[in-house]
Amino acid sequence: MTEIPEDRNAARASWLRALEMTKGIGRDPSLTFPIVVELLAEKFGDAPALLSDGEVWSFRALAGQTSRVARWALDVGLGAGETVALFMPNAPEYLALWLGITRVGGVVALVNSNLAGDGLARSLALVAPRHIIVGAALAQRLSAIAPHLPAGAQIWEYGAAGTGKFPRLDQAVAGLPADPLPRGERAPRIFDRALYIYTSGTTGLAKAANVSHERIMHWSHWFAGMMDTGPQDRMYDCLPMYHGVGGIVAIGAALVVGGSVAIRPGFSVRGFWDDVVRFDCTLFQYIGELCRYLAATPPDPNERRHRIRLCCGSGLGAEVWEKFQARFGIPRILEFYAATEGVVSLYNCEGRPGAIGRVPQFLAHRAAPALVKLDEAGAPMRDVAGRCVLCGTGEVGEALGRIGPNGVRYDGYSAEAESEAKVLRGVFAANDRWFRTGDLMRRDKSGFYYFVDRIGDTFRWKGENVSTAEVAAAIATCPGVIDAAVYGVRVPGAEGRAGMAALVVEPGFEFAHLRRHLAERLPAYARPVFLRLCSALETTGTLRPVKRQMAEEGFESAAIADPLFVDDGDAYVALDAALHRRIVTGELRL
Repeated sequence: MTEIPEDRNAARASWLRALEMTKGIGRDPSLTFPIVVELLAEKFGDAPALLSDGEVWSFRALAGQTSRVARWALDVGLGAGETVALFMPNAPEYLALWLGITRVGGVVALVNSNLAGDGLARSLALVAPRHIIVGAALAQRLSAIAPHLPAGAQIWEYGAAGTGKFPRLDQAVAGLPADPLPRGERAPRIFDRALYIYTSGTTGLAKAANVSHERIMHWSHWFAGMMDTGPQDRMYDCLPMYHGVGGIVAIGAALVVGGSVAIRPGFSVRGFWDDVVRFDCTLFQYIGELCRYLAATPPDPNERRHRIRLCCGSGLGAEVWEKFQARFGIPRILEFYAATEGVVSLYNCEGRPGAIGRVPQFLAHRAAPALVKLDEAGAPMRDVAGRCVLCGTGEVGEALGRIGPNGVRYDGYSAEAESEAKVLRGVFAANDRWFRTGDLMRRDKSGFYYFVDRIGDTFRWKGENVSTAEVAAAIATCPGVIDAAVYGVRVPGAEGRAGMAALVVEPGFEFAHLRRHLAERLPAYARPVFLRLCSALETTGTLRPVKRQMAEEGFESAAIADPLFVDDGDAYVALDAALHRRIVTGELRL
């Protein structure tokens, strides 16, 4: 794709708007996002702010409910810095609850609404909440782990049709005044902690990342500048509100300029374009898997009847990008790279398919990540002077982000040990500090960065490094493949890990065709040795496949109900007990 001058000019305009929108953040340390919502209500009044099925919240209504929740927090004696866990599905009330609690200095833990059992108990234990707010539809899940809840935590149900065991928060706040609190009453400062947002934990246990009021302000205003949002815009948001993108970026970028947001319970392949047209949206927030699912669907009558002018998100691979953009008539795609707790962010303002962004020259001195080489153990390589070794053009390395004073502020996690584990010291100078993203990237000669893989998702086989993302992308282009997850599994007597792909396929799918397809696209060492045929793949709230349990199960045919297959050198054949025995005893060399 040849870059034209207009691409560069439009990109520069995006950067300048974002810088202009964020330059004043922190000048008034008491100006936090809950206060901004109060100011928006004064300016936009009864204009729509949040929409969902059957209801429209104006800016005035959102600010009023925020004030009621803030007064409730004061009434129950919530102290500054104390935590409230929020365990609810997407809804306009979700936003009002964390806005109101953080307005008076409380901290809100946004708990993954898909959790249950041990995972839910662990997430709550990480933040030791004084109060737990649970949506009525999820209350039974919380009751089921009652013996394992943090000691002394008060539980509140929100909405009817719950268990009836706990007081109703929606009723408790209903009668409280809706007028704004005095500006100085219990107002937090800009760098105080506002939220805990959990990392997704696709390959390990989730961690609770600290999110300050400053981050919320910066994300909201920065993306408003990047997307050039205005009062005429309406954002379609079907991503989880317990994550930073669905709960802050998508919402904040529209609201801060007087736009509105259509909030949906979750992503629906069948309902996506119907919703976009019904709510008359001009923007939507995506993750790459969302786009891939849509691109694989049969034609939809509404897929070209929309008014979408831009979609913004991360993880849209080159193999889907152009097909997605052309089929659905999306004028502009804004791909970016960032992490809730991280200090590295990249923006592909030029619309280069497959790239996650680049840093303009005028910001390179403070915002450019460093790509460093790794040794065979996955640790940053050091030279004779003990300093990390930078990658050259096209070389793959781990992305590091500089931590202040000449870089970005790093707030870490709820656990100090977790925070420290992500910091690398003495990288290029004796006293410098850099954040380890855990992500492998490469940079081309034009300065564009490309995501390669997560370090934990890369495995070694036949003496070569295999990228699960690269293999999954190749599999996804094979006709008949609906979904795929790739990971490495241990094989007795073999070095490294053999590739395994969990597949969801259409009826009549032929593995011989897949084998030929991959032989044309991947080197022999990267092609999956094992296949696992699934009816569906378990995913996180952001639609990423959960691979940790499958990787632990490996290719144990006796313990896995899904049909398994192995490449015997000529074809993918069914993995039965006899064949499994030949593999584990070393009789069959893979």
